[in-house]
Amino acid sequence: MTSKSIQILEKLQYYSKKHDPLIIGNNTFNSRLMLGTGKYKNLKEAQESINISEASIVTVAIRRAQYTKEKGKSNLIDGINWKNLWLLPNTAGCETAEEAIRIAAISEEINKKLGQNNNRFIKLEVISDPYNLLPDPIGTLKAAEYLVNKNFTVLPYINADPILAKQLEEIGCATIMPLGSPIGSGQGLKNLHNIQIIINNSKIPVIVDAGIGTTSEANKAMELGASAILLNTAIAKSRNPRLMSLAMKLSVEAGRNCYLAGRMQQISHGRPSSPIQGIIK
Repeated sequence: MTSKSIQILEKLQYYSKKHDPLIIGNNTFNSRLMLGTGKYKNLKEAQESINISEASIVTVAIRRAQYTKEKGKSNLIDGINWKNLWLLPNTAGCETAEEAIRIAAISEEINKKLGQNNNRFIKLEVISDPYNLLPDPIGTLKAAEYLVNKNFTVLPYINADPILAKQLEEIGCATIMPLGSPIGSGQGLKNLHNIQIIINNSKIPVIVDAGIGTTSEANKAMELGASAILLNTAIAKSRNPRLMSLAMKLSVEAGRNCYLAGRMQQISHGRPSSPIQGIIK
C-alpha cells in the first residue's frame, strides 16, 4: 500500500468516527460493536478481548455484578478499566416486569461507583421462558414504560416484532434491540425479514442483539442498516476470543461502511465491466 493510499484510508476512518458516530439518547459513541462480559474462561481473556474490539459500550448483568468474593469488591466490575468504556447494565435473569424494574434500580449504584453519575442506561430483559430464552413482549413493554417515565435510557431486548418495536419507540425507548436468534445459540439471523422491517420503520437506533455467531452474520446485519451489534458468546466461546474480537470489530466496521456507501444496483443479466467501445478487432 502506498503512502497516499494509507493517507486516504486514515482520512476515511477519521471521517467515519467523527461524522458517523453511534448516538443513543444524549450520548455519542465511536464504536458500533457492543460486547457482553460473560462466558469467558477468565477475566484476563475478557479484558483483552474487550480492548482489542475497541468497543465503547460493555454490558454487565446487574445480578452478576452484585456477586462478590471479597466484601465490597466485584471481580467483574473492578477488573475492567472503565475509563474509556460506558457501562450498559442489564436485567438478565428477570422473569417479570416487576422484577426487572426492581433490579434496574440497582444499576444507579453501580454507575456511581464507576464515576458514571450521568449514566441512566439500562438494557431491559424480561425473559419468562427459561428454555428458549425468548423475551416476554408484554412484560417488556410494561417495564419499559415505567423505566422511561423514571428517566432511564431504556434499551429493550425483544423478539423481531415490528409492531412491538414501534410501540417501544413511541413510549420513549432509546433504541430497539431485536434478536437475531435465541441468546447464546449462534444460529445467526433467523428473523432477517422482520429485522429489516424494524430498521426501515425506526427513527431510533436498531441494535441487533443475540444469536450472532460469525463475522458474516454481524456484517449482514450492519449492511441492512442496523445501527450496532451486541454480542458475547460468539467471541467468548470461540477458539481464539482475542482474534474473534478483532474479526468482529472489522466486520461491523465493514458492514457499516458498505451500508453508507450503498450497494450497486442488481440486474437480471451480466454486464461487461470494461467499455465495449474501441475494442480491437
